[in-house]
Amino acid sequence: MAGNRIPEEGIRVDLKSIFKYTDVNLVMDEITSFDLENNKVSSARNEYEYDYLILAMGSSPNDFGIPGLKEHTFSLWSYEDAIKIREHIKKCFILASQEKDEVERRRLLTFVVAGAGFTGVEMIGELAIWVKSLCKEHDINRKDVRLVIVDMLPRILGTLKEENAKKAHKYLEKKLNVEVMLDTRITEATETSLKYDGGEIETRTVIWAAGIKASDSSDDIPVDRFNRSGRIKVDEFCRAVGYKNVFAVGDLGGLTDEEGRPHAAMVENAIQTGRGAAMNILNHIRGKELKKVDVKFHGTMVSVGNYFCVSEIMGKNLPVWLSIVMKFLVNIHYLWEIAGFRGVSRYLYHEVLERRQRKIFVEKHWSTRIQAWWLTPLRVFLGGMWLYEGIVKIFDGWLTSPKLAAFLGMASDATSAATGSGAYVTRIDEIFTIKTGIINFLIGTESRLVEGVSISAQNFAKIDLFKFGDFNLIPWFLQNVVLANDGIAMFFQVLVVILEVLIGLMLIGGALTFVGSLISLGLMAMFITSTGLYEKSWWMIFASIATMGGAGRAFGLDYYLIPYLNNVWEYYWKNRKFRLFFRRSLDRFE
Repeated sequence: MAGNRIPEEGIRVDLKSIFKYTDVNLVMDEITSFDLENNKVSSARNEYEYDYLILAMGSSPNDFGIPGLKEHTFSLWSYEDAIKIREHIKKCFILASQEKDEVERRRLLTFVVAGAGFTGVEMIGELAIWVKSLCKEHDINRKDVRLVIVDMLPRILGTLKEENAKKAHKYLEKKLNVEVMLDTRITEATETSLKYDGGEIETRTVIWAAGIKASDSSDDIPVDRFNRSGRIKVDEFCRAVGYKNVFAVGDLGGLTDEEGRPHAAMVENAIQTGRGAAMNILNHIRGKELKKVDVKFHGTMVSVGNYFCVSEIMGKNLPVWLSIVMKFLVNIHYLWEIAGFRGVSRYLYHEVLERRQRKIFVEKHWSTRIQAWWLTPLRVFLGGMWLYEGIVKIFDGWLTSPKLAAFLGMASDATSAATGSGAYVTRIDEIFTIKTGIINFLIGTESRLVEGVSISAQNFAKIDLFKFGDFNLIPWFLQNVVLANDGIAMFFQVLVVILEVLIGLMLIGGALTFVGSLISLGLMAMFITSTGLYEKSWWMIFASIATMGGAGRAFGLDYYLIPYLNNVWEYYWKNRKFRLFFRRSLDRFE
């Protein structure tokens, strides 16, 4: 959000939605004193007694006592921080576009990120992408903008393997035009500069991402801590040392590894220590033995802008494209557990469809939106055609007698090629072909001739998959599987009728429209690879694709059904009880 890739609502998940359908009582208050001996915590107005206390306030930026950092730099640690950074960067470009003093203009267009760990590298990467759009918007030459990342260590991303760190370093310098200053110790920050051993950078923007410590809000808690980070010392069960009913987890908790060092302040540590503490509280209540909390890290990944990512998953170095995919999958996994469909859909909406930053050509087109109700007539008409096709087949006896072989042009008798007016001969004229062996595409004209005179003609399209010589995959499959015997043929024949009727009802009613449209597209694919698809039906392929885009959300049952299914899932996941109807099961969400 600080780099203006997604809006505010894209990064926040409402706590009420997380605790919906649970017995958690959510209270918004600021705890100012902790009486651990008497099992009480207090705010300015209220006092709360507890049987068990979990401290999970996270961490705060660590300025290491460097002069001027608190007053003159931006931290990147909270929602509010991200908004301040984003708006400040916008303001810098506005002011720079009208500044006459060259020295001040250079300050305004110089952006420094201090700290080349995960947060710092991701921040400078997002900013480097956004800068391209800002320069165009304010008519500023990109060469006038200076982007700098500074760290006192000899390389960036010190926790990654050197190979991956080098790849990210090269990408920053060569592709994003970022200056990488290593082995550089920062000594002071002022209103107009950042000072370091041996020099100074004139700038109005310093983003501090060079370290964290235990949350400032935990400073007054009377517990043992690690001196450097301020994290709370805990035993193997995540209990604060000296207390049987006080637990500390996540960035605040100091659960150690086998070498006695606190685990890295990362999301997997937070999830696993949180779950471990919860289970040990339940074990204590139930009179069971407490279990040691083991934190296992499965890997790390770092995004440098939109199109570059390095990762180490399960000990493997993944290529850039797969790292980007893994980033999405990991985020989807976590959001699914926290907020179900709602969390995942919002994430994909903001990250894929409505990303704010500079977009490539294709993205500009797929992110253009229309109102869903514009698709309603098409959805209903497509559904009506499928329902009509299914009803016609029912009246033609598809549920009672074999018809599929003749429909597919594989009937063994000659009478299938007769009409009411007599026998005819079919002639195929090719209009356009693409033949690769793997995929062969044909557009042709099918003419019906009686005594050499054409009585009808219609264009058709057909795709042959894996056709080599006399072998053709789809006809082989139909002949040997679908039409293997009368029983199997009747099964598939009835299935086709059921699917056509079902698609029709789903699309007309706008219920699970994406699924219905996908089945529709599947049937069209079946027809075009078997019998061929005649031009009167070509439109149904494109209509099926169009109605996948949320056509049931307007004047359709999906408006109610999709939120309802999400609520049923959330209730089951949180309570391990399956119910179709319960309080607030019909709540909608945006």
